[in-house]
Amino acid sequence: MPLTMNREVFITCAVTGSGGTQDRSPHVPRSPAQIAESAIAAAKAGAAVVHCHVRDPETGKPSRDLALYREVTERIRDSATDVVLNLTAGMGGDLFFDGTEAMVAAARSDMAGAAERVAHVVECRPEICTLDCGTMNFNEADYVMVNTPGMLRDMARRMTAAGARIEIEAFDTGHLWLAKELVKEGVIPHPVLVQLCMGVPWGAPDDLHTFLAMVANVPADWHWSAFSIGRNQMPYVAASVLAGGNVRVGLEDNLWLDKGVLATNAQLVERAVDIITDMGARVLTPAEVRVKLGLVKRGVLGA
Repeated sequence: MPLTMNREVFITCAVTGSGGTQDRSPHVPRSPAQIAESAIAAAKAGAAVVHCHVRDPETGKPSRDLALYREVTERIRDSATDVVLNLTAGMGGDLFFDGTEAMVAAARSDMAGAAERVAHVVECRPEICTLDCGTMNFNEADYVMVNTPGMLRDMARRMTAAGARIEIEAFDTGHLWLAKELVKEGVIPHPVLVQLCMGVPWGAPDDLHTFLAMVANVPADWHWSAFSIGRNQMPYVAASVLAGGNVRVGLEDNLWLDKGVLATNAQLVERAVDIITDMGARVLTPAEVRVKLGLVKRGVLGA
């Protein structure tokens, strides 16, 4: 497969995520004000897109609270810094089991219906929202990320009706297979955007052979980005650009700038900008990304 380097790259910053990183770095934002502040700093550093989860401001644990999403959205949109807002819709499909005999959902499971899982998307009307295109095991106790084909079809239709561009999150080649079927059915409209999620146990490992297999399974007329977690975050900036894609960095996926040095989101974006420009490519602005992806910036519902 011939590779064609991407000469015009947009950067997504995944600001905080929903993993258990809240106590591992003081830079992981918790409150809506902190999340918005970190997203704005990332945008000033060169990120055209900010991908946001919300957390309980006191504990830092992941949340689906509509009020928290609304506050983050309003703070980012009310700032003087332009950036494309991308909200997660990955919460609400978290199934945990206690042991291997009584196979019933553990109390810490968070399972919600389609309407509830996309309620914040309908209300906040982000330009982009994510759709995890498959079910998979995670290397976190006995935890399964549950996204059935029926649930994905329902969520995707609701996202599209809310005016959001769907960003497919693919953690393995089978997720791309299903995503192509949803596009064929018209459930996911064009232009199609996909994020290749590498190195997340137990999805696609982040070796280059697997990465190129993922890239080869992305249709030529789709827009795509890629990331890896931990120490391979920055190498995947270069790999993604070289393979023709865009990039994602941020504290959701990696806490470190260098060995022993905890990063901020802005510092990770700055490092990515340096890598991209040193490769001879140009970093796109939010306005240019809106044109490329056919995005429309909207206000919060009822605001």
